Amino acid sequence: EVQLVESGGGLVQPGGSLRLSCAASGFTFTSTTMGWFRQAPGKEREFITASRWDNPNTYYPDSVKGRFTISRDNAKNTLYLQMNNLKPEDTAVYICYADLRVSRYWGQGTQVTVSS
Repeated sequence: EVQLVESGGGLVQPGGSLRLSCAASGFTFTSTTMGWFRQAPGKEREFITASRWDNPNTYYPDSVKGRFTISRDNAKNTLYLQMNNLKPEDTAVYICYADLRVSRYWGQGTQVTVSS
């Protein structure tokens, strides 16, 4: 059974940092593309970044470029999202995903709130 469990969200002040984790199980982590989306209230789900197992290049939208960094620990089957210099507009539920064969699997999400 595929499982993706996010953690690390919370309340942080503007300018602060958080590191989100996505613990994966039920598939071969090392050969799976995984990534992060976020969804803020009343807004469409926004793609943040992906870690492709066969391509080290990463893409970030301008909204997070230079502040967010994706990484993965293959020994721990865990995907990370380091978020620095957080802004109020980063407030959202952050959701990790895994692309397996023809299906995309989603975690349940973790809430990030940036507020003073």
